[in-house]
Amino acid sequence: MMILTPAFIFAQAPNLGTAANYVLFTTNGAMTNTGISHVTGNVGSNNGSSTAFGNVNGVMNNNNGATAQCAADLLIAYNQLNSTVPTFFPAPLLGNGATLNAGVYSISGNTSLSNTLILDGQSNPSAVFIFQIQGAFASSAGARVTLINGALACNVFWKIEGAVNLAAGTSMKGTVIANNAAITLASGVSLEGRALSTAGAVGITNVLVYTPIGCGSPLLTGPTAPALGSTICYALFSSNGSLANAGITHATGDVGTNVGLTTGFNALNITGAIHPIPDGSTGACAADLLNVYTYLNTLPYDIELLYPPQFGNSLVLTPHVYSMNGSAMLTDTLFLNAQGNANAVFVIKVYGAFATSTFAQVVLTNGTQAKNVFWMIDGATSINNFSSFIGTIICNNGAVSLNKGMTLNGRALTTDGAFSVDSINVTLTPGCTTNTNSSAPQITLQPTDKIVCADSAAKFVVIASGTALSYQWRKGNTVLNNGGPISGANSAILIINPATLADASANYNVIVTGSAAPADTSADASLVVKTCKPVGILSFQPNSENETAYFFPNPFSANLTVKLTDASELNSSELNIYNAVGILVLNKTLSDKITLLNTNLPAGIYFYKVFGKNKIIQSGKLVSE
Repeated sequence: MMILTPAFIFAQAPNLGTAANYVLFTTNGAMTNTGISHVTGNVGSNNGSSTAFGNVNGVMNNNNGATAQCAADLLIAYNQLNSTVPTFFPAPLLGNGATLNAGVYSISGNTSLSNTLILDGQSNPSAVFIFQIQGAFASSAGARVTLINGALACNVFWKIEGAVNLAAGTSMKGTVIANNAAITLASGVSLEGRALSTAGAVGITNVLVYTPIGCGSPLLTGPTAPALGSTICYALFSSNGSLANAGITHATGDVGTNVGLTTGFNALNITGAIHPIPDGSTGACAADLLNVYTYLNTLPYDIELLYPPQFGNSLVLTPHVYSMNGSAMLTDTLFLNAQGNANAVFVIKVYGAFATSTFAQVVLTNGTQAKNVFWMIDGATSINNFSSFIGTIICNNGAVSLNKGMTLNGRALTTDGAFSVDSINVTLTPGCTTNTNSSAPQITLQPTDKIVCADSAAKFVVIASGTALSYQWRKGNTVLNNGGPISGANSAILIINPATLADASANYNVIVTGSAAPADTSADASLVVKTCKPVGILSFQPNSENETAYFFPNPFSANLTVKLTDASELNSSELNIYNAVGILVLNKTLSDKITLLNTNLPAGIYFYKVFGKNKIIQSGKLVSE
């Protein structure tokens, strides 16, 4: 009797050498960018210039020893791929839902990628995929390479004897090496891998490209965090200057100054000590703060962000020491990606003043912890209204202004300068063992009013400080219990799912108790439940007459509704939602005019693309809260 077992083909990955550190490179040619592209990895040319790039999460190299070494290493890798013996000979049209296992695939001429190509690792993390294409390579709009069953982008290689053109919205995986030809990445392309040419221009437009993780790539840990000493217990502090508050400010941690007066804070809203005049504690904090600044200032940087005024704009940073040699402006969103390492440390050094736009935000992804984020600023610091900021701010010789409605998960300290705050919320990162452990519970973020459609979920959130906290949600004075549509009645998050018209009320609140008295009761929050027609849509106006798909609500929590306005797109439309680093987290065929999605996505910023008739018909940004 003959027993047949699946055959595993083991190909040998090439040795990329220093080329592994580059996400975009050419041995001979220009390197150009159009628009705002998000790039992680080194960028450079060994015989040409790199122009119009914004801030890159990597080192920009041109015509130097590093690029000469990369050119040599790239040629070695190309020769290894070129000499690998092929095992499969597919037709020159890849994709269209086909699934390929590990192996070496040789195609005799020009090749195209359409729709979806699936690479199956068959549960083997060492599975290598090599494509030897003896001609040009192009993708259709919205084409994508998908990895399943343990396949890794770091083990996928494309050796191409001709020009590479990835059309708008293509999602590509693997290291692309074009031999003696140009590489073009059109708007909306996402590449987890590398785009390298032995001789040819490389041009990108509004793309997301990043080096892959795995296959022996180094685990990014960042630098050693500074020893905070007594500063760890201070939320707001100036070594030399007044500290003044306007409005209702909530903070966990001490507030004070070592020279001047601390005014305007309500003790009921501060979980920690208010130091109205200098004392022994403020003296110790001033000395320790100088040590922290000195440590951060002397740290050598890994990456220089070359365009400080363009900081933010959905830039993604990984665990490193970053430097900006000038005044910086954080606009929109900054993502800090720990790549799964919860102990990874980020240090961002600004040699100049620092400010944010209104509603700017710092977003932590893939395990990043607020306690491991540090900002060293040589100049005045202003965090604008309603911004959401994360990390420990160490300001040197500059005034600090934390403006109305902003939130800070961390601390803000200056060595010399006046300090002003206005109606803010500060949550101290963990580590202080003297001021907060024995404190009574204190609500630092109140639940907010909600408007939802009937039969969708309503969520109330409270944040409190203190020890051994317990929660009891109420509707007015009526205690709520878990069961039926209610969950989280005894946690920091109350969920009513589904909410009905009977759940509408103006007085949802929570009592927070802890190891020390007294308990703290939140302000009332209202819940408005509306009958929405069609189901899942409250009310909306299109952002543009040309929009095909409308999304509601945005921001969303558990549920997201999509409405198609063009009946011709029914049964031919598809929705992809990607996280901040371009990983596909949701795929849905839109076969109905109205689709209600149960997303269950973590809080954060997401990007969507709607495909119709093999092209991108709409894209945009979504927010999960």
